[in-house]
Amino acid sequence: MDLTVRYFAGARAAAGRSEETAAAGQSLDELLGELAHRHGPRLAAVLQVASFLVDGVACHDRQTPLPAGATIDVLPPFAGG
Repeated sequence: MDLTVRYFAGARAAAGRSEETAAAGQSLDELLGELAHRHGPRLAAVLQVASFLVDGVACHDRQTPLPAGATIDVLPPFAGG
């Protein structure tokens, strides 16, 4: 079973889509490497400064394998005030 990656704001623009799937079982760092390889340097730059939620919870351990069926939200820094 796969996991779902959802992109928001600038991450969506850089990826050219709002959502996609990836293989479960890899760590967040491994997933980010895969996504950067799929979509190129523009998304890679966004991923370096983004925050990540795993099933709605902030991800602080980027080495733990991501479970099947999980939803990963990619949240770039937001402007405003």
